[in-house]
Amino acid sequence: MPQPSSIRTVEPIVVALPRDTPYLGPLGPGEEVNERGYFVRRGNRTIYPTVDRSVLVKVTTADGAVGWGETYGIIAPDAVVALLRDVMIPIVLRRAADDPASIYNELYDLMRVRGGSGGFYGDALAAIDIALWDVKARRAGVSLAQALGGARVDRIPAYVSGLPMATLPERVQLAQQWHARGFRGIKYAAVVSREGVAAEMHALRAALGPHADLMVDLHWQYPADAALALARALAAAAPYFIEAPCAPEDVQGLARVANESGLRVAGGEEWRNEYEAAMRLDHARLAFVQPEMAHTGVSQFCAIAKLAHARGAGVIPHATIGVGIFLAASLAAASTLPACPYHEYQHSVFDRNLQFVDTTMRCADGYYDVAAGPGHGVTPRASLWQHIVSG
Repeated sequence: MPQPSSIRTVEPIVVALPRDTPYLGPLGPGEEVNERGYFVRRGNRTIYPTVDRSVLVKVTTADGAVGWGETYGIIAPDAVVALLRDVMIPIVLRRAADDPASIYNELYDLMRVRGGSGGFYGDALAAIDIALWDVKARRAGVSLAQALGGARVDRIPAYVSGLPMATLPERVQLAQQWHARGFRGIKYAAVVSREGVAAEMHALRAALGPHADLMVDLHWQYPADAALALARALAAAAPYFIEAPCAPEDVQGLARVANESGLRVAGGEEWRNEYEAAMRLDHARLAFVQPEMAHTGVSQFCAIAKLAHARGAGVIPHATIGVGIFLAASLAAASTLPACPYHEYQHSVFDRNLQFVDTTMRCADGYYDVAAGPGHGVTPRASLWQHIVSG
């Protein structure tokens, strides 16, 4: 390993990439874009932007090495940037860049009694952590997977996430197209299942046959009793898993659904660290935990995955809006796990945004190719800087 080099600069950069169709699909009845470019999905009462927006972090060391991180910037990205600039960056400048996990823990401790266990602070932590792991691996001339102990695989099964069409017949047709292209796993979003969540699951099963792995993201919509009733209506279609049935703060509700529904339940995309994971896994027998690299960073992704395996849960990483940096880090970390049956594939985001980065990472025929090269294997292209909105 090379001698440690100190952190010279840390630069947050907000980018926004336009899209024709909003995330999850066309706007529904009562959904309209406000003056800030946001809209609220009526199904889960959650706010979304009309663009793909990320906060990138560029770390440069004293010897000129560069590492890239990324986190969510979909809502109020300046909140993430302010936490980076005002709190985190002054702490890490001139620190040795060879121990990202220790730096993560130190930054976490700064705000743990002030709500810093999650939210925007957790996201800002994730971005800087990914960048530090990237620069550590690049300085050593190894991949991120090697820096984490070594990859077990270089390809990971991908499930198609989202069927962003307006009607059920159109969504079924889109699912058939993906299935014909070699994608066995298909997940749809209950928040836009306007013809009925159970109706969509049964329509997909009828169209795709018994060997497709069908999943539904319930987007935290239901109290436990309603989620259990829905699980009974879904059971005959044999879903591979149902995801996020209850509100994130409803720990007991999640436990009831996981323990009583008879279906495999997945959750965890909103957890920022192993403490939040343990609070749920102490009560809920989840089949799958879904760490989201843009919320956890590399350090806590690995900690959550280790905890999940210790509790008997599989790991199927979540991945959504981004330019590809945190997705590449997620794939690299996932490739080191004892098992990873699937990784989420946000096709409406991933394929289009690859044009803005240099990478060998790809997704085709039902599999991700993990990026080759040093670090996480992604470097922004000059074309991305045309979409900077602050930084």
